[in-house]
Amino acid sequence: MALVSETPWRSVKVTDIARRAGTSPATFYQYFENVERAITVLAEEIIDEASALADLADGDWSPSTSWETALSVAEGFLAFWEENRAIFRVLEFETEDVNAGLRGLRVRALNSLAISLANAITLGQSQQAERALVSEDPMAMAGTLVAMLASVSAHRYGFEFWGIRTASLLDSQARLIHLAVTGRPAPAGVIGRDHVDKKVRPRTSPVLGGQVAAHRRSAR
Repeated sequence: MALVSETPWRSVKVTDIARRAGTSPATFYQYFENVERAITVLAEEIIDEASALADLADGDWSPSTSWETALSVAEGFLAFWEENRAIFRVLEFETEDVNAGLRGLRVRALNSLAISLANAITLGQSQQAERALVSEDPMAMAGTLVAMLASVSAHRYGFEFWGIRTASLLDSQARLIHLAVTGRPAPAGVIGRDHVDKKVRPRTSPVLGGQVAAHRRSAR
């Protein structure tokens, strides 16, 4: 996983993996036919892990707990992406490539969350006579939300470069999820949590690019 984070995956060699793992190329070939197959196995493992995201979306969307549920989905997704950022980096690239072995794994990894969100949206629509946001196709709405979560997670550090804190990103996404599922606006004045899981915790040091962003805002 670390090698994929540090090096374009097509440049990773079996000898590199064996050296990092403290084993031999011969041992590697006992389990995998090539580097691509090893990455595919890692990608398939995160598909199984993604079921936990679906469980978050299957939570309680009643008025007293819906904001907590929406925020848990946003936080859980970012933690999941951070844990598997190196593999998602490969899958993002392969989405535009012709590689048949890796094509579609990204969609499969996120599909369970999309289905759970679509179910929650459908249920929410059936329970409320008047809604601020109604989608004729809940799966399309859910797919849009998942695409948002994936894009924001992938570009998290770019946002931070421009002075946008992770807590604010989580809050913004949770508000959109909450509105899409319940048709109700999120509570006013809420920005994330007092405590954020350390996997997704905002940086505590000065944000790279923050002064540039502040200068641009003040110049408007």
